[in-house]
Amino acid sequence: MKKILAAGLLLAPFTVAFAQSSVTLYGIVDAAIRHTNNEGVLGAPNVSQTQMIGGGMSQSRWGINVTEDMGNGTKDLVNLENRFLTDTGTQAVSQLFNQSWVGLQGGFGRVTVGRQYNVLFDLVTSTYASFPYSPYAEAFKPEIGFALGARNDNMVKYMAEFGPVRGAIQVSADEKAATGGKSAGGYLRYAEGGIAAGLGYQNYKFGSGKKVDAFTAGASYRTGPFYFNGGYAQNKADNDLTAVDRAVLGSMWGGGSNGGFGGAAFLAANKRDMYTVGMGYQITPQINLGGHYYYARQSGQTAAADAKARFLVFVADYAFSKRTDMYVELDRTRLSGNVSLNGSNGAANGATSRTGYMVGLRHRF
Repeated sequence: MKKILAAGLLLAPFTVAFAQSSVTLYGIVDAAIRHTNNEGVLGAPNVSQTQMIGGGMSQSRWGINVTEDMGNGTKDLVNLENRFLTDTGTQAVSQLFNQSWVGLQGGFGRVTVGRQYNVLFDLVTSTYASFPYSPYAEAFKPEIGFALGARNDNMVKYMAEFGPVRGAIQVSADEKAATGGKSAGGYLRYAEGGIAAGLGYQNYKFGSGKKVDAFTAGASYRTGPFYFNGGYAQNKADNDLTAVDRAVLGSMWGGGSNGGFGGAAFLAANKRDMYTVGMGYQITPQINLGGHYYYARQSGQTAAADAKARFLVFVADYAFSKRTDMYVELDRTRLSGNVSLNGSNGAANGATSRTGYMVGLRHRF
């Protein structure tokens, strides 16, 4: 009897703590068949490619949210999130957890510490996202190329809401990394009655001490089955970046999902602007249509960096249930100036246009 009583006393604190906490497993599993043209090499770009990709509308992921009620309206928050490729089961990024942060939330607002989304990504995806049923298309997302990598390591972020107004600020340290990483920024957002609008700023300091400044502003409007959105973004880097600085900036700007830029102008540019406009329409509770147009231009210290890009994407989405949907997507990229698309090998191939389409299935849990 004494042993049973002792065991009960030992377990009691854990039972109470568990009752005041919640641990939630969540995730997305997304797979698509995608076809694109002009994927060949320099001199012979006219090669098409059809492949299964591990995330068409959303990057597949699983994560854990932890919430502990500490009383007096204060909560402890934890988030761990892993990104993976559905087609191969491998990690989508080098980090085990693409997000890993801990924080506190209460009447004072919310403070989070660790690797997490930056203020640019937060603002765009919550205020004037490209599609009403998905913030962007994972396989074709030119707008995310302006978000300075979308996440930052070693970040402290503070957010507060006052009625329809929300504001946030962030700072992060580079910890003397050769690639840099120090950042600072913030945003202000208003949302009420179907209208949302906001603006934000963030910088990123490279290892050399030079930096890139990013600014974005936009708005969206929902009325009945319609969704309208538009935005503007600018990235402007200091002149005379080092090779390491340029590689970091290129990783933020480039990638096949951000237009697949390559060539001389891409490597020389230090300023980019993008204008976006989109519309969504919900035909039935199950069927959603969406379209988005992006116009981008870039420049540098010489005219050789001047170039323009136009991106167009359409998506039709059918929801089998609240958690499972199927989508069909069509996209078009067209470049002008001393830029080129990259082929499937990641190198510039001289092509200046590309058409892609995909069919995919997505489940959320």
